[in-house]
This record gives sequence, C-alpha cells and structure tokens, in this order.
Amino acid sequence: MTGTQEKKRVFIKTYGCQMNVYDSDRMADALASDGYEATDKVDDADLVLLNTCHIREKAAEKVYSELGRLRVMKEEAARSGRAVTIGVTGCVAQAEGAEIARRAPVVDLVVGPQSYQHLPQLLRDVAGGKRAVETEFALAEKFERLPAATRERTRARGVTAFLTIQEGCDKFCTFCVVPYTRGAEVSRPVARIVEEAQRLADAGVREVTLLGQNVNAWHGAGTDGREWGLGELLFRLAEIPGLDRLRYTTSHPRDMDDALIAAHRDLPALMPYLHLPVQAGSDRILTAMNRKHKADDYLRLVDRIRATRSDIALSSDFIVGFPGETDEDFEATMRLVETVGYAAAYSFKYSARPGTPAAGRDGHVDERVMSERLQRLQALILDQQTAFNRSRVGTEMDVLFEKAGRRPGQLMGRSPYLQAVLVDGDESRIGTIGRVSITGLGSNSLFGTLAEPVGRTAAISSTVEAIT
Repeated sequence: MTGTQEKKRVFIKTYGCQMNVYDSDRMADALASDGYEATDKVDDADLVLLNTCHIREKAAEKVYSELGRLRVMKEEAARSGRAVTIGVTGCVAQAEGAEIARRAPVVDLVVGPQSYQHLPQLLRDVAGGKRAVETEFALAEKFERLPAATRERTRARGVTAFLTIQEGCDKFCTFCVVPYTRGAEVSRPVARIVEEAQRLADAGVREVTLLGQNVNAWHGAGTDGREWGLGELLFRLAEIPGLDRLRYTTSHPRDMDDALIAAHRDLPALMPYLHLPVQAGSDRILTAMNRKHKADDYLRLVDRIRATRSDIALSSDFIVGFPGETDEDFEATMRLVETVGYAAAYSFKYSARPGTPAAGRDGHVDERVMSERLQRLQALILDQQTAFNRSRVGTEMDVLFEKAGRRPGQLMGRSPYLQAVLVDGDESRIGTIGRVSITGLGSNSLFGTLAEPVGRTAAISSTVEAIT
C-alpha cells in the first residue's frame, strides 16, 4: 500500500467472554499490520467482524439478527460504489460455519478462534472473489503467529489488559460447547507469556488478567527446569517491574492446587478476588453436568482458600434449570450460596446447546419454573453482593485509577475486589494506584476520598514517568 492510499477501516463487535475481548484486540493488531485502522462506527467500516460467543442460545441468535442489519448496510454501500466485507469469527463461526454460509449469504468470511493468524491472507482471498472459511484447530500456531500490538496501541487501550495463557477444555461438562469450539487444553510456553506481559508493562499496563477456559489448568516447563503450574507462573510475572496487579479467570475447582492457593497467601500482586464457578449445589445435578466434584468438595475447597487468605472475595457461576433439576436440587443450590456468601456471581437459565450431551436429555425444566428459580437466586446473590460492598464502607483500599469519571474532576478506578470506585481527583493520576477511604455506596460503585500519606503521590508519579 502506498502512502497516498486511504487506509481501510475495520469495525469489530465482540460478544461473550474476556477471551473474546483479547482475541478482538489481537485481530485488530493483525489487521493493523495489513493496512486497517479501527473504527467505532460500523457505517464507516470497509470490514466488519462479529467476534461471536456460542455459550448461550440467545447470543448466537443475536449474531444472526446483526447479520440481517449488516446485509442492508452492505447493499446500501454497494449502491454508492463502496465494497464492505462481512466476517464472522469466534465460537459461533467454529461451531456453525456451514450453517452461517447457508443462512447468511451476506457473510464473506468465516474464521474460527484458532485461525486468526490467517486473517490477512483470508481477506486477500475474499478480495479475489472467494468466500473464505477457516475453522481448523491450530492453537499453538495462533498464539505465536499473531503480531503483537505496538506500544502506542497498547497504551491507548488503558492501564489494564487481558493476556491469554491457555485455551480449550478437557473437562467436557455436559452443558458446554467449549471443548467443541475451542478444542483440547493448550498452554502457552512460559517465555511467550512473560514476553507479552513485559511488553504490556513497558507500555504502562499496571494490571494483567490471565485468561483461559480453564486458566488454572495451565502448565508448562519453568525456568528452573521443573513443571510449573499457575501458581509458579504468577510468581514469575510478579517480578516484572511496573506490573503491580495480577488476576486470573476462569478457574475450575478441580485445578486449584496447593501452589496456587499458597500464591493467594504469599503474593501481594495477586488480587484477593477469585472467580470459582460451581454451577449447582446439588450432587445429583453436578454428576449430570459431569463436573466431577460434589458440593461438599467445593465447600471444603472454599474453606481451605479462606483459611489461607481470610480477606479473599469469591464469585461464581450458576446454571438454573439444568435438565432434571427438581425443587430439592434447586434448594441445594440456594443453600450452597447461603453457606459460601459471594461478593458477586453470574447466574443463567439453562440453554441447550446443539451437540452437547445435555441437549438430548429428558426432563427439560419448564421456562416459567426456570424464571422463578432464577429470580430467587439472583435476589439472594444481589443481597450478598450489596452486603459485601457495604462492608467496604469505612475501610481503606488501594485503587488503580483507570479513567476519568462521568463528571469533571472525577476519576474511576478498581478496588482489589474489582469494584468500581469513584473519587475526586486529577486525570494525571490515571495509571497510578492510590489509597482511598471508602465513604459511600452507590448502585454500581463505591465512593471514596483520597487518603494517601505524604510522599506517596510523588513516588507513584516517579514510577509512571519511568514507565513512559
């Protein structure tokens, strides 16, 4: 491309999990090296990519609805002499590539999550008149062949970042499509993870969240010659200057080993917030889900974690109305929630996904019953979340300031527990960590005032200047 040519523009709409957010950024990076610049206006785009999620039925249907709107946009652009390429990426592309081609002729490009490294070449194929479909499994190749973001692009994305270290799943829960759309578990090598984390820190990122479908199943050859698990990896990443906060998601109870639990005790950079999905409180339903743990196993694990780090906050996932769930099964879930006491949780009605074992089972729960159960569960979870947030009022917490607030002179940051915290302060503090006295509770955030001792701000500013 010559310097006189106008750059092509790409619009990426992301559905679903944090890993899709990470993948969208990496696709944007790959396309930037091929002459595309990102736009947040779909009508301006030469290329529109829908990065999809297949976990829930409505998520997939939303994609097809969006494709209907894009068909109209593409036709209007064609009448004005402008070509628009439409692509579907992500897990719906992986699972339903042929169906997408049949159902949505507007789509020029279908790419599964293991093949994003081929995106520039596939777009050249489309420009040559082909309809490109690529859904092969090649995770290791994907990890290492996608180009890294420039320092400028990384800085523009903010002071927190996602970093995928593991993909795929070998657990085969009967409700879940992930093993079929993301493939078997694959772990990135330590050196590659450290290299990417170092680039993020050098660009001013202060907090990194490690991602994986079963992130705590990550393992690899450590720098000391031993086989490492996630706990050892976290200690290595904490050595990177400027990288002050670490998180990870999503974990599986079966993969919480002693070293990882000890990291929550011994590693100050590891935030005291753990997402630990259980899905249900009934042993009968857990067995039907193929979770391979019982409710008591989960509760004993929670006790071990809390004995190791008493101030840790927990969140979880729950499915209501799994096939065969009785009132007694649901009450077991409610008892488990009451016993644990969560700071947050995500709960959903069961959604049958084609190709999963549970989809073909008898005993599907009536929609009205599922809705009633979900309402009760979410009310309990909201009560617990509100109680946890209220317990922070009157305390002091370190807050990472991420961006300006909605009103002038206001900053928004995150507590160690992922709560949004609003304070009055200058935008020069963005990217710094400050001590905040929590003074009030809003519907979706905490309010506070800066409570830094003399000299702390200067020390933080010096650190930021060194990074920049």
